[in-house]
Amino acid sequence: MTAPEQAEGPFVVGIDSSTQSTKALVVDVPTGRVLASGQAPHTVTGGTGRESDPEQWWNALTDALAQCGPAARQAAAVSVGGQQHGLVTLGTDGRPVRPALLWNDVRSAPQAEALIERLGGPKAWAERTGSVPGSSFTATKWAWLAEHQPEAAGATAAVRLPHDYLTERLTGRGTTDRGDVSGTGWWNASTEEYDRELLDLIGLDPAKLPEIVRPGEVAGTVRETAGLPFAAGTLVAAGTGDNAAAALGLGLRPGTPVLSLGTSGTVYAVSRHRPADPSGTVAGFADARGDWLPLACTLNCTQVVDRVATLLGLGREAVQEGGEVVLLPYLDGERTPNLPGASGLLTGLRHATSGGQLLQAAYDGAVYSLLDALGLVLGQESGDSREPLLLIGGGARGSAWQRTVLRLSGRPVQVPQARELVALGAAAQAAGVLTGEDPAAVARRWGTADGPVLEAVERDGATLARIAGVLSDAAPLLGGGRTSRA
Repeated sequence: MTAPEQAEGPFVVGIDSSTQSTKALVVDVPTGRVLASGQAPHTVTGGTGRESDPEQWWNALTDALAQCGPAARQAAAVSVGGQQHGLVTLGTDGRPVRPALLWNDVRSAPQAEALIERLGGPKAWAERTGSVPGSSFTATKWAWLAEHQPEAAGATAAVRLPHDYLTERLTGRGTTDRGDVSGTGWWNASTEEYDRELLDLIGLDPAKLPEIVRPGEVAGTVRETAGLPFAAGTLVAAGTGDNAAAALGLGLRPGTPVLSLGTSGTVYAVSRHRPADPSGTVAGFADARGDWLPLACTLNCTQVVDRVATLLGLGREAVQEGGEVVLLPYLDGERTPNLPGASGLLTGLRHATSGGQLLQAAYDGAVYSLLDALGLVLGQESGDSREPLLLIGGGARGSAWQRTVLRLSGRPVQVPQARELVALGAAAQAAGVLTGEDPAAVARRWGTADGPVLEAVERDGATLARIAGVLSDAAPLLGGGRTSRA
């Protein structure tokens, strides 16, 4: 359905600016029906890092909205969900000084270790910010930039996160929100303000940072010069990071576990208790509503299976049971466990090992790290283990992914029918500033988490134990660091 006449209105637009593309949805507020959608790609440069030109994000947003047609022009509010952690550096003219350093750029691993020690260790960071910084965190990226590219750091007049950049292009006002800023490493989880000591630690002037907009507040209105199909004065919500937006899009209640299968893999749940895991396995992020979003993230997920399937010349569903092969899937370093310098490790090969068994080992290895962290993520919100695990992301509808999660978790699994949950969460946030409703309640009213439930199967303890044993034995080969709780 693309014609706005088929809906009651008002309409809102939710935007998902992810690592590789930007998507836009026009949603009818009373019913949650998606009236129109658009998507446009952007590129990531490789080499030793992962970077992207923020101007591409804006151009992709413009293209995605143009695909939405007349429905977008009738929107009463808009909100942006964006990839978390990225470092956007702007000059005095408001243009990027250099390409943005993305969340999966691991070059700042040495700076992360140095910062941890300078503050007094992992426990001090967890108590202060809720998280122990790794190479994905924005603070470590700024420290890397200041050390390796001081000219770019010196030319930077404003520091933004990816969603901040797009929101500012819409409104002309520099803002962020608690959900996204909680992943920077310079936000104090107790005061919910910027932490001057941490900013001094990395040499960043707080005057370069955006204003933190509180949940439910409006970030601004669309300015006339934005050049987008919105009426001037259209409300712009605070926006947030991608995981916090997806939590809104699912209408999560505390304690419901989520496993997201994308380029990266994540496990998270909403909690009413502020998390502080000194092991660094769980990042103690804030959510976009006023609660918390403890989260564990792996850098290597669906791309590992795709790469192994390509190497073997197999389809990604061509798995076979059996065998003793174990694949530790750290093809690009790893965040959970904290092994930024690691590479993949394959062991247990036999003459009789089939390609399908090797491919299954890629699935097992990718899922293992996420499930290993699930207990810590849930913490005091552990709830009922019979409650379904919500499975989302690009891999969620793959039968091999579903079977692997069922077999290794021992829990029922629910696969929401709604797609584009980050954009839907942003749309729910936009609806909230219009109606005054809790955005998560809006999403529940829309039924975004509805979907089939796959019944639990017996947990495959043998495979879990085999992977845990290999991971423990291989720690010296993987470069040390924090490994596994198993």
